[in-house]
Amino acid sequence: MIRYQAKIYKDGRSYSVEFPDLPGCFSSGATKKAAHENAREALSLYLEHARDPEWTLPTARTRKGASYRWITPDEGVAIPLMIRRLRQKHSLSQRQLAARLHVSVQQLQKLETPGKSNPTIKTLVAICRAVGEELSLQLVA
Repeated sequence: MIRYQAKIYKDGRSYSVEFPDLPGCFSSGATKKAAHENAREALSLYLEHARDPEWTLPTARTRKGASYRWITPDEGVAIPLMIRRLRQKHSLSQRQLAARLHVSVQQLQKLETPGKSNPTIKTLVAICRAVGEELSLQLVA
């Protein structure tokens, strides 16, 4: 799962949001709930920088304190980054994983690009099998 901790705190009449692991990623909201919702949007926009294949996904660190909340980006950002992270974990190039999946490098690049990726469950299963991992899905109502 791709997620980062945000520090949400009262700042005058509104609430401010900062992501300590992501320099320049911040947001705010009139209420704590609005700040939390805006934090997800800010995180998603920040992580869209991952469209650049040279950009390294920052490491998320755990912090303690009542003002810290875990925030996940939109699925259209999180899923492509999880595919990229899985490929990198197994020290595979895009070309190598594309060959295992029997797809073009361009197709794999699209799967790893936030905002352009929309893989099916079947594709996610194929990716996991190609690297010897299991896919675990959880539907939350």
